[in-house]
Amino acid sequence: MDSNNDEALDIIVTNVVATFRTRCHLNLRKIALEGTNVIYKPEVGKVLMKLRKPTITASIWSSGKIICTGATSEDEAKLGARRLARCLQKLGFKVRFSAFKVVNVLAVCSMPFAVHLVNFTNNNRPIASYEPELHPAATYRIKHLKATVQVFSTGSLTVTGPNVQNVATAVEHIYPLLYECQKPRK
Repeated sequence: MDSNNDEALDIIVTNVVATFRTRCHLNLRKIALEGTNVIYKPEVGKVLMKLRKPTITASIWSSGKIICTGATSEDEAKLGARRLARCLQKLGFKVRFSAFKVVNVLAVCSMPFAVHLVNFTNNNRPIASYEPELHPAATYRIKHLKATVQVFSTGSLTVTGPNVQNVATAVEHIYPLLYECQKPRK
């Protein structure tokens, strides 16, 4: 952050994607018939199950792999995954909760200024790309953090990364680059 501008940026996590395994085969038809809040998709070979607290949607495959989306923190994702495993145990499956992993975190952040995207991409050419005909945002990829930042001209950022820590570090990394390309205030 700039020394004469000590505004704190709010990074709001909007989605956490996590995976885990049940270590047993799952009968999707039985889950669809006996489970609650389920959508059976036989053409894709999966079942969608929704939880209300925490708000999570899970894609369940017969192999026992489950992908959970919709959580707003890593702890909430783990709690939702464990509740999902418990629901499957109550349906009669010998579920053992294992290999839990947070795969992706999506967050949004708003800069206190607007950004001149053409200047930003010219200054950061190999890493940043901006195709206004295809997408209204400039894309900035940070390889060592495995994070991608979408920068909009309004100063809004959409950040994706493997965990919350990397997302916060990506915002800290890109802030000085955006600060030098800010649009003058009217």
